[in-house]
Amino acid sequence: MATPLLGAESLHLEYPTRVVFDSVSLGIEEGDRIGLVGRNGDGKSSLLGMLSGGIEPQSGRITRRGGVRFGVLSQADDLDPASTVGHCIVGDRPEHEWAGDPAIRDVIGGLVADVPWEASVGELSGGQRRRVALAALLVDDWDLIALDEPTNHLDVEGIAWLADHLKRRWAKGSGALLVITHDRWFLDEVCTETWEVHDGIVEPFEGGYAAYVLQRVERDRINAATEQKRQNLMRKELAWLRRGAPARTSKPKFRIEAANQLIADVPPVRNPLELQRMAVARLGKDVIDLEGASVAFGERTILRDITWRIAPGERTGILGANGAGKSTLLALIAGEIEPSEGRVKRGKTVRFGFLDQQFSQLAEIGGDRVREVLARTKTTFTIDGKDHTPAQLLERLGFAREHLSARVDDLSGGQKRRLQLLLLLLAEPNVIALDEPTNDVDSDMLAAMEDLLDSWPGTLIVISHDRYLLERVTDQQYAILDGRLRHVPGGVDEYLRLRAAQRATGGPAATTTKGGGAPPSSSAAEPTVDPAAQREARKSMARVEKQLTKLAEREERLHHEMADAVHDHERLGELNAQLGELAEEKEMLELEWLEAAELVG
Repeated sequence: MATPLLGAESLHLEYPTRVVFDSVSLGIEEGDRIGLVGRNGDGKSSLLGMLSGGIEPQSGRITRRGGVRFGVLSQADDLDPASTVGHCIVGDRPEHEWAGDPAIRDVIGGLVADVPWEASVGELSGGQRRRVALAALLVDDWDLIALDEPTNHLDVEGIAWLADHLKRRWAKGSGALLVITHDRWFLDEVCTETWEVHDGIVEPFEGGYAAYVLQRVERDRINAATEQKRQNLMRKELAWLRRGAPARTSKPKFRIEAANQLIADVPPVRNPLELQRMAVARLGKDVIDLEGASVAFGERTILRDITWRIAPGERTGILGANGAGKSTLLALIAGEIEPSEGRVKRGKTVRFGFLDQQFSQLAEIGGDRVREVLARTKTTFTIDGKDHTPAQLLERLGFAREHLSARVDDLSGGQKRRLQLLLLLLAEPNVIALDEPTNDVDSDMLAAMEDLLDSWPGTLIVISHDRYLLERVTDQQYAILDGRLRHVPGGVDEYLRLRAAQRATGGPAATTTKGGGAPPSSSAAEPTVDPAAQREARKSMARVEKQLTKLAEREERLHHEMADAVHDHERLGELNAQLGELAEEKEMLELEWLEAAELVG
């Protein structure tokens, strides 16, 4: 029987405007890995604050087992701006003590390898401070850890590392984890239980996000009269989890038959051929072509020799580490910056829509009320053959009707993101670029956003560290590695393998520490490699590179043929099958190249 670590009984919390929790009771035991989900403002952070002792409930009590050590990462850090990065993480411990601890070296290497060790905290960016605070928490031993949005400011690699670290940390079942996050892949990967905070209660579900969705759909089906809108949305989400995302590894622990019955009448998430046909009709054959494009700022080159033909109806995700040049690439495509070398050619029919991270689209309307902003847009917008008013669309995105009278500047970050996305869609662009669209939004909003994007007939380019979003709304992924754009048929998993291989072979992307970074950990000497084997490996790499070049040419020809055959569905299906075979062949060659590169390195 698991040992209780913490218990809460009849918790009541209210603010002057509303009751947040009323008579909530729950418990946390050793081995629990609990994910907290719910809409923004429903009380997730307040619950974590009560459990950790940061917020005092009006009534009820919280009990902890004697001697329990409780570590908390809140959304606002309390780091001393005058302190150094090293002191914040390891304190006054002697270097030989922490440097000889593999667990501490793992945390430092996984989170702050690129942060100068002797830099003062006050000099760091917000993202760097966040990673330092997380590292400072994880280097210590805790019985219970609570993390509030730990994946914020982490790239795909950092999120994958954190998930692996937390699973290894609790592999033996001792201690417990409580995490608030909107990253659904992270929830599925790490959590064994999910608590949904809604309507003043905390409702427990077994399993990670996928299992939670199945149980929630069953609950909503029972309460269909009052939960009709959310039921329909989550049934579509369940259809995606069951039919889509072939890369997903975690499965619900419940009867597959129940899931199949619940989604029997739900149509496929997306028909790529039909959407491509509609996209070509709106766009023509030419969208945006990058030809040998490079971008440099002063002596620093961000993007190098990028050639990319963006096709009608293409749905692409862009991967890369923080600072790799993803946002620069979008700005180049959008025409906000010009290439230092090469050129960018745009089709005559292109109408570009750009959702950035800074809410720049809302800057000029900050003093207007939401209702006034919507009144200036078109009167109806058609989705799946049905007409919607702007207010209905905003409600579909989780925007409460009472907020229609609020001024834009007074909206929360999540509300601004909803409005920003709505105004983008109402402008009816045929090419959309989204830069981190998941910032400031909860899982319900993410599902609604994906629901809209699934049926949007145009070219879509997405930058996001949210693996779940990329798997759902895009059909292919590219990665920026050492300033160059590379197709990754295997998606995020292949990208992570490429990054790991670069680190192992000492490639440019592996060098994350520059002058004054975290101290390198000691390691055993690298084994020597036979020179003859290295020569053969170099020959193999050259051969594979030639084959990959030919495959890239074949891939481009296929895209042209698909654009020409847009009205011939049978031919389009054949070409799409050829494209899939080509992707598999490329993946095998890339793996062969990586194996040879390891010998050369």
